[in-house]
Amino acid sequence: MTEHVEQLEFQAETHQLLELMIHSVYSNKDTFLRELISNASDALDKLKMASYQDKDLEVDTSDLHVELEVDAEKRILTVRDNGIGMSKAEVVDLIGTLAKSGTAQLRKQLLEAKPDQAAEELIGQFGIGFYSTFMVADKVALTTRKAGESEATRWESAAGSSTYTIETLDSAPQGTAVSLHLKTVDEDDHLFDYTKEWKLREIVKKYSDFIAWPIRMQVERTISEGEGEEKEEKTVLEDQILNSQKALWTRPRSEVSDEEYKEFYKHVSHAWDDPLEIIPFKAEGTFEYQALLFIPSTAPFDLFMREHQRGVQLYVRRVFIMDNCEELMPEYLRFVKGVVDAQDLSLNVSREILQQDRQIQAIRKRLVRKVLSTVKDLQGAEDKTSYQTFWKEFGRVLKEGLLNDFDNRETLLQVSSFASTHSDDQPTTLTEYVERMAEGQDKIFYMTGESRHQIEASPHMEAFKAKGLEVLVLTDPVDEMWVGSVTEFDGKQFQSIAKGEVDLESEDEKKESEALREQQDKDFGDVLTWLQKALDDSVKQVRLSSRLTTSPACLVGDVFDFTPQLERMYRASGQALPETKRILELNPTHPLVTGLRDAYFQNKDAVDSGNAPELGETAELLYGTAVLAEGGELKDPSHFAHILTERLTRTV
Repeated sequence: MTEHVEQLEFQAETHQLLELMIHSVYSNKDTFLRELISNASDALDKLKMASYQDKDLEVDTSDLHVELEVDAEKRILTVRDNGIGMSKAEVVDLIGTLAKSGTAQLRKQLLEAKPDQAAEELIGQFGIGFYSTFMVADKVALTTRKAGESEATRWESAAGSSTYTIETLDSAPQGTAVSLHLKTVDEDDHLFDYTKEWKLREIVKKYSDFIAWPIRMQVERTISEGEGEEKEEKTVLEDQILNSQKALWTRPRSEVSDEEYKEFYKHVSHAWDDPLEIIPFKAEGTFEYQALLFIPSTAPFDLFMREHQRGVQLYVRRVFIMDNCEELMPEYLRFVKGVVDAQDLSLNVSREILQQDRQIQAIRKRLVRKVLSTVKDLQGAEDKTSYQTFWKEFGRVLKEGLLNDFDNRETLLQVSSFASTHSDDQPTTLTEYVERMAEGQDKIFYMTGESRHQIEASPHMEAFKAKGLEVLVLTDPVDEMWVGSVTEFDGKQFQSIAKGEVDLESEDEKKESEALREQQDKDFGDVLTWLQKALDDSVKQVRLSSRLTTSPACLVGDVFDFTPQLERMYRASGQALPETKRILELNPTHPLVTGLRDAYFQNKDAVDSGNAPELGETAELLYGTAVLAEGGELKDPSHFAHILTERLTRTV
C-alpha cells in the first residue's frame, strides 16, 4: 500500500541544468558511477557514526556495504547501500531541487563550455554529481528509508522532464537504492555499456578501489561438477567484492600511485579537478595520527560564500567521525581537502568536545605548519608554475590568516605575493621587495585601493615614481584589513603612502631644500589657515605636501585612520562609523595652488570680511578634485558640478 503519487516540478534552475548536462559534451561518462558510490560510502559513514552517538537507534551495522545490481535484459543498473538513508523532506531538498547558490554562474559556464573543455569539471565544482546519472540514463529512480524510520520514499524522474514524482512507501530496506534505466548503446559505443561486468569492474578499480566499505556485485560463474563422463558444467551466482578497501592514508606513499591519490582526492572533496599538491603526513609519539591532505588546483565557486564548508574529514581508528571538521583547519585554509585519522580520540567525540581537546589543537598546529611549508616549497621550486596557480586560486583567502594567525604570521608573509610597481604582470614576494630596496630605504611602501589603475593614477604615487621607489599595489578587500595589524617584515616597517607624512629626501636633499621649505611655510601660512577654516566641514588640516610633483592636491589620512575603502566596507556590512576627516595636502609649486595664494593676498581684505565667494568656490573645487583623484565620492556632486560648470562657462 502506498500514498498517492505526487508530481512536482523541478526548481527552474535544476531543470535548466539537467538540460544542459544531458546535451553537453561529457568527456568521461564513467564518472557517474564514482559519484553514486561516493554518495553511498558517505551514507555508510554517517550511519556508523549515528550508531555510536545514539545507542537506542535500531539499525544493523554488522554488514555495511555497497552493492551493484545489473538487469542486463531490462538495462537497469542499481547502486544500493544500507547506510543512513533519507527522509522524504531530505529527498525533495537534496534531489528534487538544487539548493545551491551560484547556480546561474554554473549555467552560464556550461553554456559557454567549449567542445574540448571537460564539462564534468564544472559539474563537480558546483557539487551536483548526482545529476550526472542523466548523462547515461533515460530514467532514474531512487528508493530510500532513513535509519530509525518506518516509512520509505521513492523518487523518480526521466531525462529531459521538467517534473519528478515522489511517493511514500510503507516499507523498504534501510538505506538508498538508485536505479538507472540505461540508454540504448550502439555497437560503436559498446565501451559505455554499463550492464557489462568487465566495465563495472574497470570503473570501480579505477575510481573507487580505496572506498573503506566493500563494493559487491553478484556475478555469474561456470563451475564443473563430477568427474569423467559424469562431469557437467553449471552456471551459479556468487557475490564478489570489487574493491581492495585499503585506506590510502595508511599506506606508504611509495605504494600508492598518483592516479590512486587523484581519485581519492576526488572522492573526499567531491571535486573533478586533479589536486595541485598531495600532502601525506604521519605523526608518532605521545599521540599518533595520520593525515592525507590535498591542495586543489581550482578554487570552488563558493570559497568566499558564508555557507562554504571546510574540507577535512575526521576519522578515529579508521571510523568516520565527521565531515568538514572546522577544528582541524583554520578558516583561511578552508580550501584544503583530505582526511585526518587519530588513534586516541573517543569515538563519541562531538564538535563541542573537539573545541577543547588539546590533542586536536596540537594536530591542527602541525597540519597548518605542514600545509604552509608545502606552499613554501612550491614557492621555492625552480618551476614556479604550481605556486603561481596556487596563488592565483587561493592567495586572497590565504592572506586572511595574516589577521589572526599570529603563530604563523611570519611564514604567511614569506609565502605571500603581491602586485607592485616593479612589474605590470609578475607579483613579488616581500623578500624580493626587500632585496630591491633603494640604499637608505628602511620602509616597505604600499597603497591600498579598488584597482591597480586607480592606485597607479593616484597623486600619492607621484613622488615615488619620480624617485623610482617600488610600491606594493594592494587591491584585495582583505588587504585593507591586514595592513592595519601587521607592522613589519624582516625588520622593515610597512608604510602606507596615503597616510601620515612621507619623507623621501636624503640628508643632503633636506639641507638643500630647508631654506625653500621655510620660505614656502612663510608664503603659504595665512593661506593654509584660511583654507582650513573654509573647508572645516570636510578636512581636519591643510598642509603643504612633499609627495606631489604634478597634481595640485591630495587627501591623506593620519597613520591610524581608516582608509575610505575600509570605511565603505564596514558601512556596506551594516556597521555605523563616524565620518573621518582627512588632511588636505597642497603642492606648493603647482600653478593652481600658487595662483590661489596670489589671489588670496590680492583680495585679503575681502576674504577677511567674507566677501570673496569665488575664492571659497576655488577652495571647494580644489578639495573636490582631490576627492575624485583618489576614486572617492563627493558629498554633494550636484553642487560641485554647478560650480565647475559656472567656471567653465566663463572661460569659453
